Amino acid sequence: MRKTDFINITPCGESCVGCMKKKNGLCRGCIETSGKCEEWTESKGCPIYLCSIKYNVRFCGLCPEFPCDWLVSKVTWNLDIVRHLTKLADEYKALKETK
Repeated sequence: MRKTDFINITPCGESCVGCMKKKNGLCRGCIETSGKCEEWTESKGCPIYLCSIKYNVRFCGLCPEFPCDWLVSKVTWNLDIVRHLTKLADEYKALKETK
């Protein structure tokens, strides 16, 4: 089983490693910029990143409010976001239990 490097997982469950937007300079990454991604400039920061800060979670799958309709409405690029984040959360919790 491939282990996820959770240091590089963004609040929405993506990984900037290998991301073409980052490679091409279109995005510097929400983790590195405290949510100030170019795509979300008009809203003064990535709302998903800001929400993760509010709930003090590394990524949305660990949030006590997960899954929420608000997240599903924001993550339009991943129609399977709830399952994806649930899988990440399960892996993260299992990893923490073994330490």
